[in-house]
Amino acid sequence: MAREIVLDTETTGFDPRTGDRLVELAALEIEHFVPTGRSFHIYIDPCRDMPAEAEKVHGLSAAFLRGKPRFEHPEVVDAFLEFIGDAPIIAHNAAFDRGFVNWELANIRREEIPEHRWIDTLALAKQRFPGMHNSLDALCKRFKISLSEREKHGALIDAKLLAAVYLELKGGRERRLELTSAVMVNAVSVASRVEYGVRPRPLAPRSTDEERARHAAFIRDKVKGEDLWSRFGL
Repeated sequence: MAREIVLDTETTGFDPRTGDRLVELAALEIEHFVPTGRSFHIYIDPCRDMPAEAEKVHGLSAAFLRGKPRFEHPEVVDAFLEFIGDAPIIAHNAAFDRGFVNWELANIRREEIPEHRWIDTLALAKQRFPGMHNSLDALCKRFKISLSEREKHGALIDAKLLAAVYLELKGGRERRLELTSAVMVNAVSVASRVEYGVRPRPLAPRSTDEERARHAAFIRDKVKGEDLWSRFGL
């Protein structure tokens, strides 16, 4: 499928079954492995405290989140579901993000996002780099993707990094060249279908009467009078 969604979350902890909640949700749209520029990003009030360990990771305090929309508010759940549509969802360690998103959906009696729609970049990385560190940070360093904008974990910046990692995992530079070639072929195809009308003002002859007469004389002398170009209507 051409359209895919790269997703990342930040939470109060590791397990929604023990009371942890989503606090940040970000999703980026890509088509043919290229970001389109469309994104969804929102902070969410978890209606609970923020453990110090979690705040150290993402820097989101309970005071900052207080008063933000709750997950069940239309500007969160409805806007999020509309944005992702039925596209596949790409996440790093997808089981973690899927667990939180689906717990929040189930908690408000909304349909969960089935497992088959999720693509786990951690699993892809383990297949390509078995036995190596395959965290998002490690993959960014391996693929020489800059981490300069990232002071702490954040759903939006991590989604952007993950989109770049996903491109590399799916072929990297070769994939970009392949896409560029496909775009060029498509442009040529479109151009070849363009229909041109009659010129409103015909082009003036590029040769003079004298030049045409000299050419006719040359044909008569050298080719024994046969006008070769007349065969082609010229």
